[in-house]
Amino acid sequence: MVTSIGVLLSAVVAVIIASGNLIAGGVLFLIASGFDMLDGAVARAAGAVTKFGGFLDSTLDRYSETVVLFGVLFYLLQTPDATVGALLVFAATTGSLLISYARARAEAAGFHASVGLLARPERVVILAIGLLFSQLLPALWILAVGTHLTVMMRIYHVWRITRANS
Repeated sequence: MVTSIGVLLSAVVAVIIASGNLIAGGVLFLIASGFDMLDGAVARAAGAVTKFGGFLDSTLDRYSETVVLFGVLFYLLQTPDATVGALLVFAATTGSLLISYARARAEAAGFHASVGLLARPERVVILAIGLLFSQLLPALWILAVGTHLTVMMRIYHVWRITRANS
């Protein structure tokens, strides 16, 4: 239930951002992200933790993150920075998705790989600051570079573990 509320709020956030109301979008983005980050704690407190719940939560978190970035993209396409903005949103979205994918693949192979600079909470804070202060391009530059750096850190981490185990 909490996960579903977070995804729905993220869709509303995307529409608000796309319409150009960055401050309201930033505030609601923080609230929606809070729902997304609390669902696991709520499930644990209720004694309702399941493998499917964890899978669903992780998957819907990717939807939440992607739909908000789509709202940012739609907003930026209406500005003089459309081309650079679109490229940065693409890079930030790809990097964000690959962070989760790298962790999931590492865990499937039996390794812990939650290393790196920009886990989801850090990405939320960076984008929220960009929205609240109407500084989307600097925030997107940080996300675009930082997410891919995080992916590389995870790849290197798993590579190091596998070399040590060989």
